[in-house]
Amino acid sequence: MGNKLGKKFMKTIIKVLKTEEDYNAALKLIEELINKDPDPNSEDGEKLNLLATLVQDYESKEFPESLPDPIDAIKFRMEQQNLKPKDLVPYIGSRSKVSEVLSRKRPLTIDMIRALEKGLGIPAKVLLKETDDFRNADNLAWSRFPLKEMEKRGYFGGKLSKEINIKALMENFFRPVESPAHFLGMLRKTNYRSTRPMDKHALVVWSTAVVKKAKKIKFSTAFKIGSVDLLFMQKVAQLSVQKNGPVLAQEYLKKHGIAMIIEPHFPQTYLDGATIMIDKKHPVIALTLRHDRLDNFWFNLMHELAHVSLHFNQNFYFFYDDLDNSDSVSKEEEDADKLAGESLVPSSKWEVSPAKLIPSAMAAKSLAKEIGVHIAIVAGKIRYEGSKYVYLNKIMKQETVRKYFPDEKWAN
Repeated sequence: MGNKLGKKFMKTIIKVLKTEEDYNAALKLIEELINKDPDPNSEDGEKLNLLATLVQDYESKEFPESLPDPIDAIKFRMEQQNLKPKDLVPYIGSRSKVSEVLSRKRPLTIDMIRALEKGLGIPAKVLLKETDDFRNADNLAWSRFPLKEMEKRGYFGGKLSKEINIKALMENFFRPVESPAHFLGMLRKTNYRSTRPMDKHALVVWSTAVVKKAKKIKFSTAFKIGSVDLLFMQKVAQLSVQKNGPVLAQEYLKKHGIAMIIEPHFPQTYLDGATIMIDKKHPVIALTLRHDRLDNFWFNLMHELAHVSLHFNQNFYFFYDDLDNSDSVSKEEEDADKLAGESLVPSSKWEVSPAKLIPSAMAAKSLAKEIGVHIAIVAGKIRYEGSKYVYLNKIMKQETVRKYFPDEKWAN
């Protein structure tokens, strides 16, 4: 776009790219940052990583087929120019590094990207695109999976020995769902609600753990398309007034062919919840309880149920939701937010309630009783709508959720 817009990005908080102008400005800034060759841990290095992620997200939505995988792009240029792996040494650094990069075992560094762009004419925006580490299971860097966290959660049935064969261990973990590629291979049909770079190795492990839990559930009936609507969601929300409402909701959904799985989130995944629709007989709703609050639980649950209601049998397999992110421009996410909010606190009730104007416990209690939901849900609505998160703290702290799922390994 020009230097003026580039400076604008430097001075303001980097957010989701909403327009082509934002996208072009981000590309310009990426070019400027690459030329500065920043330390990856510096402020500019962090900006570069974040911008690369935002550009990738924008491109996947606006023109998902336009950019090739960076390793595929390098191999294509090698074929065009009749280059051998040894010919890449000047750009990548050594024969061993070339081998590791081409086999997807080593990520491209900023120095490599600059050298490849200048020497082979491969655009930096292509090289910055995240590589598909899961394309070839034979070349997977198994050590990049969060083995220590998996061990801590008991995924392997005990402590790992130093002599363990990591490849065999991980293949055994993934076997019930075929392979990690079973998940990551469907990325084009995945919706991410997050501006933060996710650790996809952790994400695929978390997803696998969720699906393995869901596979163990014995359902009495299959899910019926169209059964989840506003009335259904409101019935689920009204279970919140019961002492063990979260457990009752899990049982209610099971009776309707829907799995509700609790699986604590992994570091660097930033997940609140997900909807997984690879099994058309039994969609899966997964919650991490990252925030141990009742209002958070019920909104997350309703948000994922909204995806089942609105997007089942559409062009998606996964919805991954970081609900701390309010900058999402995805229509699917906006629609899910709207339906979730309506199922918890109907707009017709909210608009005429004193709770809209008065952030008091009495107003929240009155509206909650009228709707038939837990007071924490209304208190959460009051805090969110007014961006006044210091109000009603006593109500928010009255009850937590993780205690209802004691079998999970919760971090302190």
